[in-house]
Amino acid sequence: MFKDSHAFSGFSTNDIAKAKEFYGKTLGLEVTEDAGMGMLTLHLAGGGNVLIYPKDNHEPATFTVLNFPVSDINGAVDALTKAGVEFERYEGTPHDERGIVRGPAEYGPPIAWFKDPAGNVLSVLEG
Repeated sequence: MFKDSHAFSGFSTNDIAKAKEFYGKTLGLEVTEDAGMGMLTLHLAGGGNVLIYPKDNHEPATFTVLNFPVSDINGAVDALTKAGVEFERYEGTPHDERGIVRGPAEYGPPIAWFKDPAGNVLSVLEG
């Protein structure tokens, strides 16, 4: 039924202007804005899109809403840190000094979590 549908994901924010600045300038993504609807579209490598919509009673996602695979997690984390991004450290999870989790195996590839200005969880992972 949906084999040929160009599906997309979306999540909310409480401040479209801050989201546009963060995703466009801090993360360097192509971002377009539908001023009439007050929504953003993130244009991801490979042709995927993510919709970010305003919500007055926004509650941040408590799970990862967007993952960014990179070939060099150390370089990506260092660049994000330099841009002012702070990495999450979850109790009971083995983080290194940068905030990167590098195992054990059940955690998968090296990964580091951070939040957007609305508190939604994002990650950068090596792979």
